[in-house]
Amino acid sequence: MALIPLPSITREALGTRYVLHMASDGVGSIGADVPLGRIAGVVTNGTTGLSAQLIGQMPALEVINAFGVGYENVDLAAAAARGIVVTNAPGTNDETVADHALGFMLALSRGYGVLSGMVRAGGWKNARAARPSLNGAAVGIIGMGRIGQGIARRAQAFGMRVMYCTRNPRTELPFEYAADLLAMAEASDYLVTACPGGPETWHIVNAKVLAALGREGFLVNVARGSVVNTLDLVDALQKGTIAGAGLDVLESEPEVPREILDMDNVLITPHMAGRSPAAQRAQTAALLESLEAVLNGRQARFAVV
Repeated sequence: MALIPLPSITREALGTRYVLHMASDGVGSIGADVPLGRIAGVVTNGTTGLSAQLIGQMPALEVINAFGVGYENVDLAAAAARGIVVTNAPGTNDETVADHALGFMLALSRGYGVLSGMVRAGGWKNARAARPSLNGAAVGIIGMGRIGQGIARRAQAFGMRVMYCTRNPRTELPFEYAADLLAMAEASDYLVTACPGGPETWHIVNAKVLAALGREGFLVNVARGSVVNTLDLVDALQKGTIAGAGLDVLESEPEVPREILDMDNVLITPHMAGRSPAAQRAQTAALLESLEAVLNGRQARFAVV
């Protein structure tokens, strides 16, 4: 059973091997016709997750697959108590997300969206003001997993100063470690979130961090909506506390606050930073491998529980 929308290649691959039931509304709602007692595998993601209550309604459940990297809303304790294997797909969309983050940084700094609108409106001459560039600027990255490292490598190639903030330094990496998030934000021209969601990172970007980033700084969130305090972000954008933001995720998604929609210094994409044909093929392969292994009594290579 899939609780989330899946690419056509994934649905076709699953449909040729298994009886596939899709969530009735595409976002986790299970129709009355789904035989929960016979469901052996569930495909979800970190945002939708799978609750202990639903796990309890599936006595035949053997494997829960997070179609991507995140699995923060899957009840791992409930799964472990039943011996249910939880898997994900690490390394399948990291480079795509890193590309997306760099795209936000370039588009925000160079003003692609605003300038295109001005030119279309006949304002060619007035649109030719100087805009900041990435070269020589500083980026602070919250998180230094695969995605964070991908962003760091790309930023380094642009001649940027690269800093990162995690609980512990990654001494094997050639980037500048910052133990204090506020200090890193203050030293950054671009602050990029690339950390997992969940309680430990909830609202880690708040009014204090945004104030430290400052009126010439840009925020980019390609992590989870819960990482950024939306009310604080709206306030910072309205007051000019920061210069702008690139958001692939929101706390309220798919609903977007009207205040954000009305701001021309905010770029928004619909939680698709990790979606590319290559990433979807890799995620599908990881999903099929995990399902086949668990349902045939073998150890899953991508098991997290």
